[in-house]
Amino acid sequence: MSMGYVVTLIRSGVLHVLLVSAPLLIIALVVGLVISIFQATTSIQEQTLTFVPKIAAILGALIFFGPWMIQMLTRFTVSLMNQIPMMVR
Repeated sequence: MSMGYVVTLIRSGVLHVLLVSAPLLIIALVVGLVISIFQATTSIQEQTLTFVPKIAAILGALIFFGPWMIQMLTRFTVSLMNQIPMMVR
């Protein structure tokens, strides 16, 4: 197994991790920003106010994007398993 092959595998793994985690992170960022703007405009400085909407939004996004995320990770895993015979050489 050459160094270039290892770098390609690692690069592909990192890319898949970024793609799978991006929807949840973006939704958490947007919800946090909206809640922060709401807190700034209403002068409500409750620290726990941000947790419940973020958790609800992430749970909803996980339900919505979950099948796609599982499909991406399954395809990547199957691809890695199919490449094992080439790795041994």
